[in-house]
Amino acid sequence: MRILQQTMYMPLLNYPLEKIAPFDKILFLDIETTGFTAKSSCLYLIGTAYYENGKWFIRQWFANRPEEEAQVLSSFFDFAAKFTHLVHFNGNNFDLPYLLQKCAYYHLPYNFSRHTGIDIYRRLSPYKSCLRLPNCKQKTLEQFLGIEREDTYSGGELISVYHGYVANPTDFALQALTLHNADDMKGMVKLLPLLAYYDLFNEPLRPKKVQANYYQDMDGTQRQELIMKLNLPASLPHPLSCSAKSCYFKGEGTQGSLRVPLYEEEMKYFYSNYKNYYYLPDEDTAIHKSVASYVDKKHRVQATPATCYTRKLSSYLPQWDVLFEPFFKRNYNERELFFELTEERKMERDLFALYARHVLGMLSGAR
Repeated sequence: MRILQQTMYMPLLNYPLEKIAPFDKILFLDIETTGFTAKSSCLYLIGTAYYENGKWFIRQWFANRPEEEAQVLSSFFDFAAKFTHLVHFNGNNFDLPYLLQKCAYYHLPYNFSRHTGIDIYRRLSPYKSCLRLPNCKQKTLEQFLGIEREDTYSGGELISVYHGYVANPTDFALQALTLHNADDMKGMVKLLPLLAYYDLFNEPLRPKKVQANYYQDMDGTQRQELIMKLNLPASLPHPLSCSAKSCYFKGEGTQGSLRVPLYEEEMKYFYSNYKNYYYLPDEDTAIHKSVASYVDKKHRVQATPATCYTRKLSSYLPQWDVLFEPFFKRNYNERELFFELTEERKMERDLFALYARHVLGMLSGAR
């Protein structure tokens, strides 16, 4: 077994990594294998990146022969014990299960129960469409940020290189095998600013200004919208804009703007227990049977789910789940939901913070 270590030059990350954990408690992880199944393939390299004494380092455990797998595992886990957080790329689906299966095979008493995991792939993949990416492979994300690699091999191409190294060890093969992993580690650390997009859609937002605005649409009809100016949780590495269902978001750096249609119209609140209500056709409303004794029987009928409502003229905002109650609809069979923007609610800053996150969840397509 070989243990290789090198200093990794890392420019300013431009992401508040310390909000995940102290720098010196975070370990980046990536493995190299000769296949996808632990039972029928070999683990030949475990690569890590970590921060210590003001510098970034890459440490790699390399198996000169498949028989050194257990030694590689033991040495890695002993080193990883001092860290509390593991950052990886799709490690939940591959790296971590693979390592645990190898430990079980060699009867090694190691696991990740003391580590908190951060899977960059899992955090970003729900927002692929919003970011206009063809996929969420690591190299695709690196290209999105303009990250360049020295390595020209793919993981699959290196399988035959490793088999060739085992039969005939050469410095060229060793360099090719370790360089690919080192570039994966460097790229993973440099991808951290992309977590700002995950934070945008998942962390609390801070509206710094909320106001209503009148405008004319393309047909010249006057409409109203709610505009929220937002402080974002982390600086976006690239500007982002997305729109859906007449809502629009634009973000750049740590500032964002969210526009949502505001409707001033009459909507309906539907009672759930319709069997306890009468519908009054002349008044187009439902009333509870306990107060309907004064209504002539000729002017009332048993309410149905579609007629068991009361009407209210007010200002409304759309919602895509029942975030705020009571919720209103235009008609019973329509799926669109709304909540009333009362004078009291206009003064609730926490309400708009929650609503901004709700709208962004819809815009992201990850709902």
